[in-house]
Amino acid sequence: MSVDAEAGRLKTEADEPGWEVDPDDEWGVAVIATVGRQLKLRREAVGMRAAEFGEAVGYGEDLVYKIEGGKRIPRQEYLYKADEVLRADGLIAATWEDVRKVRYPKRVRELGKLEAMAVEIGVYECNSVHGLLQMPAHARALFEAAQPPYSQDDVERMVAARVARQSVFERDPAPSLHFVLEEAVVRRPVGGTMVWRQQLERLLEVGRLRHVTLQVMPTSSDAHPGVDGKIELLKFPDGTAVGRSDGAFNGRPITDPKHLRILELRYGTIRAQALPPRESQAFIEQLLGET
Repeated sequence: MSVDAEAGRLKTEADEPGWEVDPDDEWGVAVIATVGRQLKLRREAVGMRAAEFGEAVGYGEDLVYKIEGGKRIPRQEYLYKADEVLRADGLIAATWEDVRKVRYPKRVRELGKLEAMAVEIGVYECNSVHGLLQMPAHARALFEAAQPPYSQDDVERMVAARVARQSVFERDPAPSLHFVLEEAVVRRPVGGTMVWRQQLERLLEVGRLRHVTLQVMPTSSDAHPGVDGKIELLKFPDGTAVGRSDGAFNGRPITDPKHLRILELRYGTIRAQALPPRESQAFIEQLLGET
C-alpha cells in the first residue's frame, strides 16, 4: 500500500531511505534518468500535475519530482501504480526489470557479473559464512549488526542483492565452486538458534551438490596462509582470472599471473589443511544435532 494508512499521509523521502541514486554509478544514473523521463512524459501527456499524480499513487509531490528527475530510484509498487494511473498498458510497469538491476549497489552488481562468468570460484572465509552460502535471515542478521546501523530499507536492499548473486548455483553448465570456512564461522549462532539451524542445513544442502566442495578448517589446526583474512579466486573460460585477499596486495583485486599464483598457492595450502569434504559434512551434521 502506498499511502500510510495510520498517518493518513502521502509518502515522502524520509519514509524511503536508501533509494537514492549513486552518482558514481553511470549505468544506474542513465537507467533511472530514462525511467524518470518516461514517467514525466506520460504524466504530462494525460494532463496531470505532479501533485495530482502524487496523490493518486500515494506519494508526495517532492518525491514525484525527484523520481522524474532521476534523483530517486522508484519502487516496484510506485511503477505499477503509475502504470495503472497513467493508463500505460504495462509499459511503465515493464521498466521495473531494468530498475531492479540498478537497485543493487554497483560493487555488488560488478561482483555478481564476475561470479556469473566464472567457471571456477574458490573462497576461504574466516569471519562469516560467505555471501553465496548465506540464507536471507542469516544475511539480514549480519547487516543489522553493523555499526553505525543501516536503515531497514538499506538492509533489505543488501539482503536482496546478496541472495540474487546465488543464482550462480543454478547455472547450466554449473561452475566448479570451492568453499573453506573456519570452524568458528560455522559455530557462530548468527541470528539465533533457528536461523543458525537453517544456515547449517543450507551448508549441508550446498555441500552435497556435485559441483561444490565445502570444507571446514578446524580451530585445532596449525597456522595456515589464511590467518591474514579471506581469499577469493575466480577463473574464467578464456583462461584469465581475478583474485583478492585481505592479507595480500593491499586487499585489491589482482589479475597479474604472478600474483595470482601466490594466491593459488595459499588457497591450495588452506584446502589441504582443512577437513576433507565428507568429514566437513559430518562435522556440520554433528553441530546440527547439538542445537
